[in-house]
Amino acid sequence: MAESATELSESRVLPADSPPPQPNSTGVPVHNLTPEELVAKAIAPVKKQFLRPPPTRANQNDTVKYTNERSSQQHSSTLVKEKKSKRQLKRERQQEKKSASHLCPEVAKSGDVSSCPYKDKCRFSHDLDSFKAQKPDDLEGECPFLSSEGPCPYGLACRFSGTHRDVVDVAGSTNTLRKSSEVNGLNKDVQKLLWKNKMKFPKADAKLKSLGLLGPAKSKMKVMEDKEQEGVVDSNNSHATNGNGCMKGTGDSVDESECSPCVPEENNIVNDRPLKKAKSENVENCCSVEGDNGVSVLEEDTRNNTADTQPAAKIDDILPETDGSLKTHSREKKLIDFREKLYLAPLTTVGNLPFRRVCKVLGADVTCGEMAMCTNLLQGQASEWALLRRHSSEDLFGVQICGAYPDTLARTVELIDQQCTVDFIDINMGCPIDIVVNKGAGSCLLTKPMRMKGIIEATSGTVDKPITIKVRTGYFEGKNRIDSLIADIGTWGASAVTVHGRTRQQRYSKLADWDYIYQCARKASDDLQVLGNGDIYSYLDWNKHKSDCPELASCMIARGALIKPWIFTEIKELRHWDITSGERLNIMKDFARFGLEHWGSDKKGVETTRHFLLEWLSYTCRYIPVGLLDVIPQRLNWRPPAYYGRDDLETLMASDSAADWIRISEMLLGKVPDGFTFAPKHKSNAYDRAENG
Repeated sequence: MAESATELSESRVLPADSPPPQPNSTGVPVHNLTPEELVAKAIAPVKKQFLRPPPTRANQNDTVKYTNERSSQQHSSTLVKEKKSKRQLKRERQQEKKSASHLCPEVAKSGDVSSCPYKDKCRFSHDLDSFKAQKPDDLEGECPFLSSEGPCPYGLACRFSGTHRDVVDVAGSTNTLRKSSEVNGLNKDVQKLLWKNKMKFPKADAKLKSLGLLGPAKSKMKVMEDKEQEGVVDSNNSHATNGNGCMKGTGDSVDESECSPCVPEENNIVNDRPLKKAKSENVENCCSVEGDNGVSVLEEDTRNNTADTQPAAKIDDILPETDGSLKTHSREKKLIDFREKLYLAPLTTVGNLPFRRVCKVLGADVTCGEMAMCTNLLQGQASEWALLRRHSSEDLFGVQICGAYPDTLARTVELIDQQCTVDFIDINMGCPIDIVVNKGAGSCLLTKPMRMKGIIEATSGTVDKPITIKVRTGYFEGKNRIDSLIADIGTWGASAVTVHGRTRQQRYSKLADWDYIYQCARKASDDLQVLGNGDIYSYLDWNKHKSDCPELASCMIARGALIKPWIFTEIKELRHWDITSGERLNIMKDFARFGLEHWGSDKKGVETTRHFLLEWLSYTCRYIPVGLLDVIPQRLNWRPPAYYGRDDLETLMASDSAADWIRISEMLLGKVPDGFTFAPKHKSNAYDRAENG
């Protein structure tokens, strides 16, 4: 921590043959342009005294030479490599766990080799002396678990073990801090049921059956969807007849004619749903109480065969209620008032629990977990369930799920309602990622309004928690269609809808269309809350949208929070915060501490925290301090020129070089391991298109 930012930047260790990192730059000469001309070109109008000369790019011939040398080296090393079988690779992984660097967790906690119940059969090493010999030096600071009643759950493996106190391990006190502050973990017994495909979903199956989305009634829905794809059924007219019973849901059948022309063949869509078949002994009950998470289309033949010989199970046989008046009406459900609340959008990868804690400290009111795929949740994948974890500071918290079919989503919301503590469940119907769209989920649902209807009706009828949805304006550029559905979404059972002011096709190539968001908000019914989303980057943006359209309940903040999470403070205090580099570094320190509490303070936890910190730094480098701008506030589509900060640390934070982000991470989490590399997962094209200026 004693080294200055400049010293850290100059002392970075890089391969001798690698080109030097380049500072952030637009590549456009800006010294002779006025602030107004720069803004017209979507270039940030940085004050001239802070501008630096544009970086000298490496000679193209040198770059080609460097690339060829690297590729030849990689090719030669590939030839030398011996092809290994899967069994051999598995054996090597097991041997690696036996290495001294992977100490048994039980031995690490107690420091006693005999404490491991598996003894010699343990997969991990029990060699304490070898582990201590190869363990890297402790990091600066205190162990994040010192405030807990019991000892650190990582014991000797903790990178802050030198600060541990001698605390007697009381039964049940291990990891007290995490257990008391985080909820929504996956129960092992439930996970085993999901693995074996024996989990029951009585509420979901009852609702699906009442909507005609289970059994032979699905064939009627299939015909309606086929007509919709052929353009025979007008979406506006079809919605008007939904309440009269002529449409029994969105259907769940798999057919090539169901898939819209904008997505691949239907065989890809099947992969969005669990592929395990129900066991034969459970087939008789698959329409009653056996709520397995298998693909319903795989069960359809069995259901069709049994439907001719056995009477259909009644809903009253499935649910214990005998009086229909006891069932909750959609308008009687618990509601959440989003009005005037600052809503942090669900953000993939970067919107993790430690980042949400940072935003809560800085003023966010509503938080939502990262998007989780329903298929993975129903299969009991621990990595997917980790996305649903909630911290005690998140007083108004929801989870976002994504799926393509009503049965999958209905069973998922029932499972979440049983196993998790959440205030609302958000369904993603706007994700533009190809791997999601190709499975019929995300923004692909915008082309299937009847499927949307079935999903919303099935999920809202399964649980009492509020169901919200997030959509885009449409699928194709210039063909907005959500305004034609907004009046029906509330009657289908949704409590709120968030409209992102872009189509799936345009991604982030243009600014959000807020006039269209206003149009949707004015068409919505009084009991449906409409939230806007897109390009909010200052309190002026927030106030403008709220004043221009009082019908808007609130606004969701996404990339603006990634680049400057203190935007929530700015909105609440109605000011442009000219934050210093030291204050920004303190926010990053909070993230590092929260990350160590969440992912662990051992070697693996430190490197996981570093990875997600670097992912976040790939966004924060786009922030330009208020004191450096001729025109405020900064806009999201402005491209920053090469500039100096007001101190060395601010200059370092402005770099778009991954090497400099690594230097910042080393200020917080110590030196990176040998051979460490990083490439950001997300590459936004928000200001890389000519349409923005």
